[in-house]
Parts: sequence; structure tokens; C-alpha cells
Amino acid sequence: MQIDEKKLKKVILDGGLISEKDIDEVSKKAKDKKQKFSDMLLSEGKISEVDLKKMEAFVLGIPFVNLEKQKIDFSILSLIPETIAKNDNIIAYNKTDKGLEVAMLDADDLPVIDFIKKRSGFKILPRLTDAASIKSALMQYQKSLQAEFATIIQKETQSLKIATEEGEKSTKELKEMAEDLPVVKIVDSLVSHAISQNASDIHIEPGEDNLVVRYRIDGILHDAMTLDKSAGAGITARIKVLSNLKLDEKRLPQDGRFKIDQNGDKVSFRVSTLPIFYGEKTVIRILKENAHGYSLEGLGFHGEALERIYESLKQKTGMVLATGPTGSGKTTTLYTMLDILNRPEVNISTVEDPIEYQMPRVNQVQVKPEIGLTFANGLRSLLRQDPNIIMVGEIRDGETAGLAVNASLTGHLVLSTIHTNSASGAVPRLIDMGILPFLIISTVKTIIAQRLVRKLTANKEKYFLSSDEIKNLSKIVDLDRMLGLLKLEKIIGDSDTWEKIPFYKAVKSAEVEDGYSGRVGIHEVLKVSGTIKEIITRGGSGDEIEAQAKKEGMMTILEDGVFQAVLGMTTLEEVFRVVSE
Repeated sequence: MQIDEKKLKKVILDGGLISEKDIDEVSKKAKDKKQKFSDMLLSEGKISEVDLKKMEAFVLGIPFVNLEKQKIDFSILSLIPETIAKNDNIIAYNKTDKGLEVAMLDADDLPVIDFIKKRSGFKILPRLTDAASIKSALMQYQKSLQAEFATIIQKETQSLKIATEEGEKSTKELKEMAEDLPVVKIVDSLVSHAISQNASDIHIEPGEDNLVVRYRIDGILHDAMTLDKSAGAGITARIKVLSNLKLDEKRLPQDGRFKIDQNGDKVSFRVSTLPIFYGEKTVIRILKENAHGYSLEGLGFHGEALERIYESLKQKTGMVLATGPTGSGKTTTLYTMLDILNRPEVNISTVEDPIEYQMPRVNQVQVKPEIGLTFANGLRSLLRQDPNIIMVGEIRDGETAGLAVNASLTGHLVLSTIHTNSASGAVPRLIDMGILPFLIISTVKTIIAQRLVRKLTANKEKYFLSSDEIKNLSKIVDLDRMLGLLKLEKIIGDSDTWEKIPFYKAVKSAEVEDGYSGRVGIHEVLKVSGTIKEIITRGGSGDEIEAQAKKEGMMTILEDGVFQAVLGMTTLEEVFRVVSE
């Protein structure tokens, strides 16, 4: 449903909203700046958004709806996940015999209409609305969750308190408490809301007087809910039942996992409980098994770094290592590389803890240390299975490192992760694990280091660095080198200087509290060249290796962060926050 611009102009003119002269002026400006006529009308302040949307709705022959004061039934609202509603400005607000009525800012967004039709199973009836209506409706997601909790807690608090105050429970009593309907509802609501918010972790933390629930979204923890402390025992018991943990064990940490199927998506949860002063803290890691369709470019790789990875994946033997702290996206990078390598003529086997994404035609082994299936033992078994490509989830010890090195020496391509802060730091880490330098230079081909930075939304503010800001930036980054790297990848012109390069700031809004949504990787990709092999052989430090790699064209994580900031993907503040952590 594309809007006919000529019809729109005629309808606005007939409605007497603006003069013909203003329409001609705006039309000329829109053409010169290559912008939509309707967008230019708004930016010039010639018409209010509500009036414009009403005119557009008239041209399209669909109703205009105002949702600002409309209370939407949560069962209808939740037919569209909150993240989709936020990102695509679309709200499900009414269901009739004819179909599902959805309010949109852009009725021409056919892919999202098709997605919601498939997801909900209803015929979709598009309606136009304005930004204020979308903002108001989005607030109802959180209010509905709060109301859902409030109702459950209010009704059941007394019984939960009584159950808690009666002292230590037997395993049978704890199990009964875990299967109590209000507790089941609380845990189900927590989990489903965390998934819809695209949270990576749920933290359930008992305090002196209450129970705090927090979600980690885009790497940042946010308070989601504060519950009565009396709900803690039941919630913990419920999560333990789901993940097959010992209900009566409260003195020792426990680890477990469970899986659910939500709207056709398989989601795995890795559970960890920890005894703390006020009870047991529970952390749940959320892993969407069906997540796929990533590309190296989509993860943030570009230019020389991208070429180096593709080159390393053409090798039949050797090691490719991904490094970085927990939660920096290493495993996603490895899975993306496996997806590229996954062809009918090769046998790919992995040993992981946990299996985060399930991949067709890949033999994935889950580590189970409690029965002796460690990374090392799993890797030994894989080598008897005639693999061409092996992925080891993590090299944690000398035994696993030794086996991975031997596997790469005997005709296998090995992908793995290792915990270091930089690409060059992987070399001393391997030596510390007992791997001899001559074995490292014989096997390790490429080392990737990465972090994740939050992405700016489309609603962002452009600015230019002041002379003081450029001076401060020069203390952290080699600006002449950085300018050369940007020119090399044709991001800026040959005559551009730092004063002329635009950067962007996050713009807060009701829809996106901090102005960021989603994350993208910043990377450094170190190719183990002949010169770097010499440095490793003579026992050179990580700093020497990094200095040589930079001479050979490696962009460091910090430099890649500045690169992404220039592209408008993120902010300098976000890059410094992540890289300095």
C-alpha cells in the first residue's frame, strides 16, 4: 500500500491544511534533499503528524486510529512481541471476526505484516496511527506485565508467606510448592517476558526484605520486577524442578538446564544457583536454539579482517581461535564460521558446553563433567569419528589445548574459543597452558578478539567533534593511523579531517529508554604471519605481537569501535565503556 504523492498533495490542499505555495516549496526541498514529501512536511513543521497520518489514511482508503487513551487487552497486545512492536512501530489492538486490527506508522511495511500474519494465524487489517499512539500502546506492555505480577502476588502472598514461615521443607513439600499454580505462573511470566525483551540472562536475587528480578538486555542489567521475599523459595524451587536440580540442596552451588518451545521457537535455559547471605541467587542464561541466518558481515566484520577470516576458513588444517570475555559473542562467531563450512562433503563435529544453537548436519556433543565427559575426553572421542572440521567450545586447560593442537597437526581444521582480552594475548595464554611456541606457529592461523557494543536506533543525533574532544580522542587512539584506515575502506573522502567527520549520540525515547537497540561486534583479526611467527619463537611479548600485527594492517578492537562509531552504528561513549571493561 504505497501512498500516491500527487493524491496526498491534493487531499492536503483540499483540506485547507496548508497553502499551494507551501506544498510547492516543500516538494522542491524534498526533491533536492532526496527525502519523502511527507517527511519533509513534518520536518518543516507545515503539518502536525496526526493530520498528516489522517490524510495518508484517507489516500490509502484505510481507517486512522488513535490509541492514546485506549486500553488494549493484553492477550491481543501480546500477539505481537514487544521487540517487534518497538522496532517496527506496529501494535495489535483489536480482534474481530474479520481479522486482527493492527495500528502502524507505515502501512507499506509488507514484510512485517506478512510475519505477523504467519505468527498469529489471523488475517491482518492494517490501520494508520501516529507516534504518540504507538508510544502509549508500548507502555502497556510493561504495565500489563506489572499488573499480571501484581494480581498473582496480591492473591497468593499470604499463602506464600505461610509456606515460607513454617521452616525447613522436605523435598516432597518443596516439590509441591514448586508445582503450586501461582509460582508456576510467576516463573512462566518471568521467562516469557525475558524472551520477548530479547534478554540474554535473568537474575533472581534475594535481599533482606524483597526479591529483585533483573534482565540483562544488550549487555546491560535492568531492574524488571521487585517481588515479596516470600515468593523466593517457591520461585527457586520451581526453577530447580524445571532444571532437574536437588530441591533440598541449598548450601552448595548447582548447575542445570531446561528447554521450552515458545511460539514454535525452541529456547534453552542454562541455570546456575548460588548460596548467598539472604538465600539462593539464581541466574538463567537464555539461548535461542533456532537462531540462525547470521553472516560475518552482519556480525560487524569488514575489510581486511573479513578477508583474513575467509582466507583462514579455506585452510584444511590449523587452528582459528576466537577470544574475548564471557558474553562477547565468541560462540556466535564460531557458529557463523561453521555455517559457512557446513557442506555435504565435510564431516563437522563439535564438543560444547552448552550446545547454544542446533545445526543440521553437524555432530554436536554436550559436555557432562559429572559423568567424565569433559572437553578433553569428548575431543579424544571426536578424533576417532573421522572429522574434517572440529569445534571445541572452549579451551580451558592444558590437556584440551594439547589435544586441539595435535588435532590441527594431524589434518583437521580446529575452531575454538579461549579467554583472553586481546588477539595477541592468546599466544602467551597457550604458552601458559603448556603449548610449546613451535607448536603454536605450526598450528594457529588466525586469532579473532571481539567485544559487543550496543547499536544506535534510527532516531539518533548527529554531531561533530570539538577541538578539545579531538585532542582527548588523540590520547586514546592514533588519529592519523585511524584516518588512514577510514580512507582505506572508503568510509571518508581523501580530503576529510576529524573536524568534518560526523559522529552520533543516542536519543532517549519512551520506546527505547537509552537510545540503543541490539548489539554489533567490534573486532581485531590477527593473522599469524612469518614475522609474527619469529616473534613467538623467540619468546616475544603480546605487546610486540600486537605492534607487528598493526604494522601488517590489523585494526585493533578500539580502532574498530571508532570505525563503527563513524559509520553511525554506535557511539564513542559506548565503545570506550566496552573496551575499558
